[in-house]
Amino acid sequence: MRNPPPALRKFLAAYDPKIGRLFYAARRTILAAAPNATELIYDAYNAVSAVYAFTDRLKDAFCHVAAYRSHVNLGFNRGGQLADPQGLLAGSGTSIRHIRIAAVADLQRPGVQRLVAAAVKQAPRPDGPPPARPRAVVKPVYPKKRRPSAAS
Repeated sequence: MRNPPPALRKFLAAYDPKIGRLFYAARRTILAAAPNATELIYDAYNAVSAVYAFTDRLKDAFCHVAAYRSHVNLGFNRGGQLADPQGLLAGSGTSIRHIRIAAVADLQRPGVQRLVAAAVKQAPRPDGPPPARPRAVVKPVYPKKRRPSAAS
């Protein structure tokens, strides 16, 4: 399993350690199912997030993890298209759905594992060979924050 990049560790350091543990556990769940995925990291206005795709384009993302002040979401960018017989997915938009992660054990539920596997399976793939090595890309950092920041 690849280590979190330094920038991601820095961004998450502003959060309660429990939030960091949940974020990293959700990250491991996605990367276990998609070890060659590219990780796009955002330090945004209201959350730190990592988005996973087999390209460098946000529009091709299949899953994401978002850290908020008091919780972590495991998101599915095409969750509206996923079969969810256990009713785990929250959200009412046409595409994105998520599962709120309150404990690491939430990620071990069979329904969660099936949703991650299904999201990986439906993910857009680039034409041609996959990249030689998976990578993390830090996207623009938003200077204004409405969440914990390293300065606070």
